[in-house]
Amino acid sequence: MMTTMAALMGTLPIALGWGAGAESRRGLGLAVVGGLCVSQVVTLYLTPVVYLYFEKAQEWLRRWKQRRNEPAIAEM
Repeated sequence: MMTTMAALMGTLPIALGWGAGAESRRGLGLAVVGGLCVSQVVTLYLTPVVYLYFEKAQEWLRRWKQRRNEPAIAEM
């Protein structure tokens, strides 16, 4: 988070259009700032949710395999 904030603060003047000839660099600044914001949201919110879904799928698969193997064990 600190790295993202440092990069964001470094590119903010470019995105806001401060300085000489800034109009030509504004698009690049907006793209960098937007990319940093999107990547931060993905890292903080989306990735943990995906891991939780994988964990639930793994538990479901484990229970499904146990139920599938129970009749074969009972026959022995």
